[in-house]
Amino acid sequence: MSSPANAPSARPRQGRLLTFWTPEDKHFWEREGEAVAKLNLWISVPALFLAFAIWQVWSVVAVNLPALGFKYSTNQLFWLAAAPALSGATLRIFYSFMVPIFGGRRWTALSTASLLVPAIGIGYAVQDNTTGYPTMLILALLCGLGGGNFSSSMANISFFFPKERKGSALGVNAGLGNLGVSVVQFLSPLVITAGVFGIFGGDPQIILKNGAETRVWAQNAAFIWVPWIAIASIAAWFGMHDIADAKASFAAQAAIFRRKHNWIMCLLYLGTFGSFIGFAAGFPLLIKSQFPAVNPLAYAWLGPLVGAVIRPFGGWLADKFGGARVTLWNFLAMALGVVGVLYFLPKGTGGHVMPFGPAEGSFAGFFIMFLVLFFTTGIGNGSTFSMIPAIFLKLKLREVHAADEAAQAAAIKEGNTEGAAALGFAGALGAYGGFFIPKSYGSSIAATGGPELALWIFSAFYVMCIVVTWWYYARRNAEMPC
Repeated sequence: MSSPANAPSARPRQGRLLTFWTPEDKHFWEREGEAVAKLNLWISVPALFLAFAIWQVWSVVAVNLPALGFKYSTNQLFWLAAAPALSGATLRIFYSFMVPIFGGRRWTALSTASLLVPAIGIGYAVQDNTTGYPTMLILALLCGLGGGNFSSSMANISFFFPKERKGSALGVNAGLGNLGVSVVQFLSPLVITAGVFGIFGGDPQIILKNGAETRVWAQNAAFIWVPWIAIASIAAWFGMHDIADAKASFAAQAAIFRRKHNWIMCLLYLGTFGSFIGFAAGFPLLIKSQFPAVNPLAYAWLGPLVGAVIRPFGGWLADKFGGARVTLWNFLAMALGVVGVLYFLPKGTGGHVMPFGPAEGSFAGFFIMFLVLFFTTGIGNGSTFSMIPAIFLKLKLREVHAADEAAQAAAIKEGNTEGAAALGFAGALGAYGGFFIPKSYGSSIAATGGPELALWIFSAFYVMCIVVTWWYYARRNAEMPC
């Protein structure tokens, strides 16, 4: 796309509002667009990182509540751990459409600041073991605010980059943001062992550990994020930009619900990100149930770390080789990875249906195969998210004549708007994997004595995703090659 003759030569801004933004114009991109886009990306990344940390903080807090004297049942603790996944996935549906309505800068700053509510609330609530269960459940649901932020963050960043850079940019934003899952699981057990906030952090609690009394500051698992959330909110408000052309009503964005490819990509993203967040949530429990002699907290954080770090590489691969091709082969690797996990499970469980593998199982093999699965979820997260904006842009451009520059420009704007909305909506449905995968493990164990049935279902689902990806996007003469 060539630079329009009437394009402004000076920086076209009104404060933090970009009134002229054409990243597909190579001259504009090289002259000033790239620098502005990267600034917004690097402010977005820590904000999203903090959102994931708050979203997953209950995976650590809930485990410690019995030792702190909270008289909650096992089922109640399960719901405290699961509630953020449910509320976060639901909030993502609404957050998907917020950026074009309110502006990316405003919404990023406000949604990041909203994380202060659950962070401060949990910090105070865990200091009093008479805190009622309804209060704790509300705080757990409020942690879903962090889960919701993903959809708006990805939608916002997608507006800043040209189509050949979207996969890499979205991969960086999501991949480094996803690190919050791993870091909160790694850091929380450390920060609760010291009064890092002095008199401002509250008194320690006394727990029994290995028969001896130990002082812990359970509130630090939440309080540790408060100053960083405040800094990130201020940085977003004063450092990021709103894009005037990104403005759109809900009605304009709701066009995605009439698009078949919106629902297809939701299915594929459920297979990638749903697996990532679901495996992350259920990994500690699965380790504990299948290998009781192993301390799950020593290993569980490594899986999400691998998946988060590799996600930008998945976006890069998609930009280089095509999102559909990378996604297709990645789902094949995921299906085989689940079979590898099944191979190394202990064979003593009542529900075991694998006719091969070591009878006593192998934790080393099990752990390595799960790292492979986390690796593939990261690749797939990046590749599927590179496909979505490309698909919606292509859909709109097909509707106009290539020689009509005005129609082409309007199609690009509408395609970017729908693509951003589809990114957010796919992220919303994909997040439900954070609830359904751990629940599937529990249901499988309750019904058959082992997790094998759930794992076989996961593998079959990945095979279905292979077929769908091949048919619609990867085969010769596919309906929407990308």
